[in-house]
Amino acid sequence: MKQPTTFHIALGSNKGDKFKNLQDAIDLIYARIGNIRLISKVYKSPAFGFESDYFFNACLILESLLDPEIVLKALLVIESDLGRERKQGESYEARIIDLDIIFVEKEIIDTEILQVPHPEMTKRKFVLQPLNDIASKFNHTKFNKEVSVLLKECNDTSVIEPIKIWLKNPSKAFNFSKYNYIAIEGNIGAGKTSLATKIAYDFNARSILERFADNPFLPKFYDDAQRYAFPLEMSFLADRYQQISDDLSQLDLFKDFIVSDYDVFKSLIFSKVTLEGEEFKLYRKLFYLMYKDIAKPELYIYLYQNTKRLQENIKKRERDYEQNITDSYLEKINAGYLEFLKNQTDINVKIIDISERDFVKNRTDYLWVLGEICLE
Repeated sequence: MKQPTTFHIALGSNKGDKFKNLQDAIDLIYARIGNIRLISKVYKSPAFGFESDYFFNACLILESLLDPEIVLKALLVIESDLGRERKQGESYEARIIDLDIIFVEKEIIDTEILQVPHPEMTKRKFVLQPLNDIASKFNHTKFNKEVSVLLKECNDTSVIEPIKIWLKNPSKAFNFSKYNYIAIEGNIGAGKTSLATKIAYDFNARSILERFADNPFLPKFYDDAQRYAFPLEMSFLADRYQQISDDLSQLDLFKDFIVSDYDVFKSLIFSKVTLEGEEFKLYRKLFYLMYKDIAKPELYIYLYQNTKRLQENIKKRERDYEQNITDSYLEKINAGYLEFLKNQTDINVKIIDISERDFVKNRTDYLWVLGEICLE
């Protein structure tokens, strides 16, 4: 999965309800562009270079999968949506909202529409002060100086005052703090790993991802299911049991919770479809001997996708051994999951239909899924 790019963004407002303008901009940045890691204090500062009402200024750290110029265009759209009208030929003017890209990681970008590091940032205390709150050690690529040093050396004598009102990070609306262990499940191609990875990254969780790619029996099973079903299911069971047991026993003080892209009970669901008669009875007996010792997730999320969408996703990821999976096999797996979930009384289960959603490519869909997960 593509890793997000880190941006440092400066925000300012000196028209209307200044604080609300900043908060509205932050909410839209989160909804449209990416995850917000940190937000600085808000500072009151005089207008720079022209006579006008005072500004409220802040900075934030943004992580986005979008390219820098696309992020810039999205910021300009947000400015426009909040009521800013840019005038040609005027460098300084009062504004409802002003959004500037200060850094794009360590990149140097010089195009017609985007220059980073921002060419004027070192002259502006109203940028450097809030930036110092959240990135004091960040090194300016061109000057090879940390932000804290640039702030000390800045010749701007403006008086910058912190105000005692804090901007809210929209990500805090999604509360995972009551869970220690979350399992995300679903059929083949449902998007379990993608969602677990995104949640782990955005909400400081440790991820446990199934090691199915290392299973030597998997390609053989799709070529000859009858012959290789039992060794496949036994190897999966052993690996899942070991992985979950080992990973859940390891305390990580720097992570808030654990999210996995599977629950061990999937072993019994799949084996019920792939095994027959005495093999399944033996497998079930062995499964329950191991299952009783494994910690159960406090939240079990089942991602439902219809068979057509599952097949589309399977084709897209281009794993050779998966390309001949039949609709009937997927439907049996789905039925097995739903039967299992229907009978659960001691696990908090949430079934989320994502057949019409694409939370990987569409941030609105991703935020919708988060909302469904955190809905009380």
